[in-house]
Amino acid sequence: MEFINDLLNQHFGAMGPFVLIGGLGLALILAAIPMMLNQRKDPLDKLRENVSSSRNTAPTGKSLRSAKGNDKLEKYSNFLEPQNEQEYSAVRMKLMQAGYRSKDSVRFFHFAQFSLGMLFLFVGVVYYMLVIAGRADTTAQDAVMYILGPGVVGYMIPKYWVTKRQQKRQAEITEGFPDALDMMLVCIEAGQSLDQSIIRVSRELRASFPSLSDEFEIVSYEIKAGKDKPSVLADMGERCGVADISSFVTVLVQSATFGTSIADALRVYSDEMRDKRVMRAEEKANKLPTKMTLVTMMLTVPPLLIILVGPSVVGIQKLGNM
Repeated sequence: MEFINDLLNQHFGAMGPFVLIGGLGLALILAAIPMMLNQRKDPLDKLRENVSSSRNTAPTGKSLRSAKGNDKLEKYSNFLEPQNEQEYSAVRMKLMQAGYRSKDSVRFFHFAQFSLGMLFLFVGVVYYMLVIAGRADTTAQDAVMYILGPGVVGYMIPKYWVTKRQQKRQAEITEGFPDALDMMLVCIEAGQSLDQSIIRVSRELRASFPSLSDEFEIVSYEIKAGKDKPSVLADMGERCGVADISSFVTVLVQSATFGTSIADALRVYSDEMRDKRVMRAEEKANKLPTKMTLVTMMLTVPPLLIILVGPSVVGIQKLGNM
């Protein structure tokens, strides 16, 4: 043991034992992954699933996992997707709001998190062993930072990407929704039905607001498939995750329930949406001077001080030399 300890200290410095333990842990993780992915399912679990599926044969419309999926990822489903139904629903809804509607989107998301985390962890270990471990002042805190830090960053990159995509898509939907309401109101007043106006709006918005166009197109397809209109509109509000869309769905459902004119409801609501868009623009304009204050001070005050104080400093230095 002393010989091994001396050899590690000679090559990696005082952190040699920690490097060896970290490398062994990483090797064990990499060796355990194929075993976890290829493990067979317990026959009792299969029996329970068959019994539960036979009891729930009636279609409820609330099934989260699709029976048909990617065959390559199906056998790894227990490892690549959450087994908790609420957690699965939350991840699935977030990915749908970000624009990822594939059946295997949750599995791809967790696979990206796992693969990037392991890749960055491996890069951190290699970088630490080749660059940092040879230094004399290396501490345990440095080892944790350079090894585990990249792994955490790699694990969080997919979540950060999905969050940014979700925010960008919601901003695009919010920006184009008043125009969609005006266009829908024109179509309804021209004599078209609500279903026909939704199809027309989805076509016209394709060039300027593709995300909102996709949502209206999905609504038109679901209505054509025979799904009831209130549930279709409610699903649209959940997929978008925008408060204006949810309010619009509520207006249409209440208008259909109480038998009022859809054109009048759309006219009032479209006016309100235009006012909200103007208010958002004014809010951004009012925030702009506050955001520019710090930048203006950083870019104007130092040059101004140099211009004003510089000659005095030069004159004082000349008097001191005399």
